[in-house]
Amino acid sequence: MSVDRAASRPRTVFRPGAPDERELISRVGKGDLAAFEKLYRIYQPRLTRFLSNLVQRPQLVEEVLDDTMMVVWETAQSFRGTSRLSTWIFSIAYRKAIKARARWPDPIEDQPDLGQPSPDPNPHQLLQHRRLHDALAAAMRSLSADHRAVVDLTYFHGLGYREIAEVMDCPVDTVKTRMFHARRRLRQAMPGSVSDWV
Repeated sequence: MSVDRAASRPRTVFRPGAPDERELISRVGKGDLAAFEKLYRIYQPRLTRFLSNLVQRPQLVEEVLDDTMMVVWETAQSFRGTSRLSTWIFSIAYRKAIKARARWPDPIEDQPDLGQPSPDPNPHQLLQHRRLHDALAAAMRSLSADHRAVVDLTYFHGLGYREIAEVMDCPVDTVKTRMFHARRRLRQAMPGSVSDWV
């Protein structure tokens, strides 16, 4: 029985109006500043979230993000497309974050969020949401940097184990082991039925 190779290849999903990232990185490799700015806008929120969990020092997140995107700008022409662009960029961010953590090993606690709550939820829902957020943040802080990275890349950025292994430059089995231990630790740290999400 023959397998249709075209059908077995992963399909790239294009959103209407979304720039083609491969085209953008190709243009960035030729020194196109406008293309770089578009790429930066696409990745800035994703990398900020990833790096916030990894370095746990709010004042370092922007520095590591800028260092990451500087490497993208300077080495865009070396991207050959053998992996997804996001995998390549997250690999750079991961290595930069590990170096930053080595320079500043002790995390600084985030200040409480003083923003105004949404007027939509009632006070009980806000309290429940805050408790869940605090419990999850505390549980994530209890993980090692490598375990936090695996959880973050899986649940918040949608990367598969193979891509995470490429980002973290380790075997796929190591990623699976880290995820197993991270999920077990999160289940222990999360109160009551909230642990059902992991």
